[in-house]
Amino acid sequence: MKRTYFFVLILGMLLPAASQASDHIRWSGYARNYTGLLTGGDQDFSILQNTLNLELSGRGSRTAFLVNPYMYHYFDDELELGVREAYLSMYFDHIDIRIGKQQIIYGKAEGVFITDVVSPKDMREFLLPDFDEIRMGVTAFRLNYYTGMHTFELSWIPVFTPTKEPGPESIWRPEMPFPVKPVLDESAREVSARVDNSEVFFRYSVLGSSLDLELVGGYFWDDDPALHLTPHLNPGSGEPDSLTVRPEHHRLMMGGGSFSLPVGGLVLRGEAAYYGGKYFQGTDPDISGGLLEKNYLHYMAGVDLTPGDWALNAQFIQEYILKHEETIRQDQLIHTLTLMARKEYFREKLWVELFSYIGLNNGDALLRPSVSYDFADGFEVLFGVNLFLGDKGRFGQFSDNDMLYTKIRYSF
Repeated sequence: MKRTYFFVLILGMLLPAASQASDHIRWSGYARNYTGLLTGGDQDFSILQNTLNLELSGRGSRTAFLVNPYMYHYFDDELELGVREAYLSMYFDHIDIRIGKQQIIYGKAEGVFITDVVSPKDMREFLLPDFDEIRMGVTAFRLNYYTGMHTFELSWIPVFTPTKEPGPESIWRPEMPFPVKPVLDESAREVSARVDNSEVFFRYSVLGSSLDLELVGGYFWDDDPALHLTPHLNPGSGEPDSLTVRPEHHRLMMGGGSFSLPVGGLVLRGEAAYYGGKYFQGTDPDISGGLLEKNYLHYMAGVDLTPGDWALNAQFIQEYILKHEETIRQDQLIHTLTLMARKEYFREKLWVELFSYIGLNNGDALLRPSVSYDFADGFEVLFGVNLFLGDKGRFGQFSDNDMLYTKIRYSF
């Protein structure tokens, strides 16, 4: 209820901005059909979704606003209405202020969240949707101070928004390696809307003639809940015959940065983050409720190059748990590689692309080849494949979810 009141307050602030900026108001958006077909088993449809995404924006001499409502309609007649962003911006000589629901994006990595942790994620379809749909808006107060090439940014988020998780019956539900079927206890999941539960982030960035650098930090809630385990033993055997799982969000501290630097015909990119107080799932529910708190590093080195009409990108990513213990399920060091190749034909009418995640620890991967064609202004058709390789790991666990899909989109 408190979130609803806060959102109504933000909308109330947007209305006068709209009247002030009435001479520069514009509508844009798109309508889209998204159909996915699983290639295995009975070849079920994995998704049948119709989307309407609208964007209303306006700008005056010192103010601007943006409202981005959307609608998803699914084949089972479920209708989802939401607002991705709805904010008011105010501009002064050296300061910008933005208030309302907004997406806040950090970092330089492609397809990977390292320092990009301000906006929570919609993971109901894993990593398959467009990233502007995976990122969710957060209600925030954001202040930017500019001096020369330097920008100092402070973001205050009064109300916590968690990750949207796949439902219990979803094909994208991650594996839960529990010895017995768990009983879910939701009593500790909610983070109440209080001032002392708010989140704070900062960013310093400098954009020079070549180097693009940013340093970031934050004190916030982990968007993904830790799963506290309570085993209940069978009095006769002493073995667990039931298990209570209690999801709970915990505080994190993060500091890091990213850069991009042109060198000859290449662009070098890097990003790194240090997390303090991350909870990792353990193998023994009798030890600390099946959780161990550790500090954690996440970093990436990447390169972009554009030979001819090709756009190529490669990233090497590592995740490292400091003071790792044998009872932690996750490996101490996880290696992931991403590769992207894209080429255009017929004066940017036809695009061919391959984006791949490769998990080096488990030999698993997600390969995403696609072809898109612009038939006319604003009308695009895309055909693609999601191919999961391996039988375990972050991508191999979804080996039964190989799919063909198409997106037909009209933008206006």
